[in-house]
Amino acid sequence: MKKIVLICVAGMSTSLLVSHMRDAAKADNYECEINAYPIADAPSVIPKADIVLLGPQVKYMSNKLKNEYPEKIIEAIDMRVYGMIDGKGALAQARRSMEE
Repeated sequence: MKKIVLICVAGMSTSLLVSHMRDAAKADNYECEINAYPIADAPSVIPKADIVLLGPQVKYMSNKLKNEYPEKIIEAIDMRVYGMIDGKGALAQARRSMEE
């Protein structure tokens, strides 16, 4: 089961997107675990993740996190997808990045 982690400033602004992503995964019969965390939790959650999606508020941390976790897939959530709270689009982005 794939573990998809979303990171933002406090872990709350992405919670609605996580809910929509879970709905999209259920509709596609895609087994995964999707959770949102604050940036402060990054060191404890990134090592366990298959992919890390960054909210716009922490997009600036992308290079730093990629350097710290070179074996992990880390990328910013597409701004349009994030702004529209498009769970299906965010899940599709994660799956593309994991080459599924």
